Amino acid sequence: MDNEKAMACEKKRSDVPVWHRYTLTIEEAAGYYHIGETKLRMLVDEHPNEDFFVMNGNRVLIKREKFERYLDRATAV
Repeated sequence: MDNEKAMACEKKRSDVPVWHRYTLTIEEAAGYYHIGETKLRMLVDEHPNEDFFVMNGNRVLIKREKFERYLDRATAV
């Protein structure tokens, strides 16, 4: 039963295209921006006062549009 709920939840999440989501997991953001997961985690650790991410417990969620603005301003990642 729990497995069915998890699969239904995952299906609902995959129904929304990545470019329409407000937040992305580290894994999704790495694939979308072609930046490694380790590098994304390092950016979050090095910029704790930036507003391009939010913590959900111990999970980092990248705010897609704000991260794009951050990347536009950055000269190197």
